[in-house]
Amino acid sequence: QVQLVESGGGLVQPGGSVRLSCAASGRAFTYSGMGWFRQAPGKEREFVATIDWNGGITDYADSVKGRFAISRDNAKNTVYLQMSNLNPEDTAVYYCAARSWNSRASENAVEYDHWGQGTQVSVSS
Repeated sequence: QVQLVESGGGLVQPGGSVRLSCAASGRAFTYSGMGWFRQAPGKEREFVATIDWNGGITDYADSVKGRFAISRDNAKNTVYLQMSNLNPEDTAVYYCAARSWNSRASENAVEYDHWGQGTQVSVSS
């Protein structure tokens, strides 16, 4: 069983940066593909970024490529999302997700078995 707790959200000015963290419990984290998703008010949850078990493979939504970076530290059981050059369209609740005993990265939300409670990121001046 993997439990996920996100942190690092808040209010950010346009053009600013913020780093989200997702702390995972359970030894299965090391073998888990991980992802970040987001949900804006009135919209469906959408894929943001994903990373495989050792960080060798990453993938991003087109809307965040070149601005966001996903990484992980398996020694700390933590995955990160570094967000830069933020704009108001990035305002959303950001969720961390983990795959059960599947080391591959994935853009597909249905392939994730564990979800965090989410952290709010608001981009506004």
